[in-house]
Amino acid sequence: MKIAILDDYGHDALRLADWSGLGEIDIFQDTLTDQDALAERLSAYDVLCVMRERTPLPGALLERLPKLKLIVTSGSRNLSIDLDTAARQGITVCGTELRKTTTAELTLGLMLASQRRIVVESNHLRNGQWQQGLGRDLGGLTLGIIGLGKVGQQVSALAKAFGMQVAAWSQNLTPALCDEHGVQHATSLEALLKMSDIVTIHVVLSPRSRGLINREALSLMRPTACLINTSRGPIVDTQALVEALRSQTLGSAAIDVFDQEPLPADDPLRDHDLIDSGRLLLTPHLGYTSEQTFRLFYRQMVEDIHAWQRGEPIRQLD
Repeated sequence: MKIAILDDYGHDALRLADWSGLGEIDIFQDTLTDQDALAERLSAYDVLCVMRERTPLPGALLERLPKLKLIVTSGSRNLSIDLDTAARQGITVCGTELRKTTTAELTLGLMLASQRRIVVESNHLRNGQWQQGLGRDLGGLTLGIIGLGKVGQQVSALAKAFGMQVAAWSQNLTPALCDEHGVQHATSLEALLKMSDIVTIHVVLSPRSRGLINREALSLMRPTACLINTSRGPIVDTQALVEALRSQTLGSAAIDVFDQEPLPADDPLRDHDLIDSGRLLLTPHLGYTSEQTFRLFYRQMVEDIHAWQRGEPIRQLD
């Protein structure tokens, strides 16, 4: 049996789990976006192990992989896999569990790093300089959370521990849920954006949320406000964000997710003036990438493959 482990950027899969006895294992560290090249690369494999949405598996690609019998994804949901086509092709799809705290922790880390200018001032020190500017405390600021699901609730609890005031909004959010978590219920997205010193996004990507933070939404935010996105890139209009930062109608942003990943070298977000000034902080989709999380992912991928080989129950996707 031939198994391909895709998008193992840090070459972690073999280090974090015991793949022995499963078959012939090949590791790919790069991400191919060309569908012809990807079909050629994957055509010989019986099993694909995929890391979240790093390599999408649309129906047109799955139809070109006649040997494929099993897809194992990290996490319990992967919207980039065409499950209907997989079922028609007789391809089993399963997943793993997911640690629940990693994205919330990174979100708070990005708040601290951007507001206290940690990265930019560290770079100044490395370059022989000393303090070049003043950051601001989180305590006393108002945090606006778009989406009060599991991650949003964790972010709220962490923010309150730092002395922040917290408000939340989403299309289906109720005052009762806000009361349950001690959060102010914003009656609209407009109200949330206007009242918040920091806005953080924690809704899933869907037709309703795609482009939610557009030019008009950004214009409603305070000129000293910070936007944080650790959810999905397309929720924010990238060009509008860059323009708002350049014109200083928005104070700062910290972005962990992008329209295309890995982030292309010519992406407008790679604006050195914004980055060097500390007004834009970029991280390479670190929200779910931690040692403990990847150990869980890869070990349960191995368990799933063993279970599938033996005809035993496997972890179903949500």
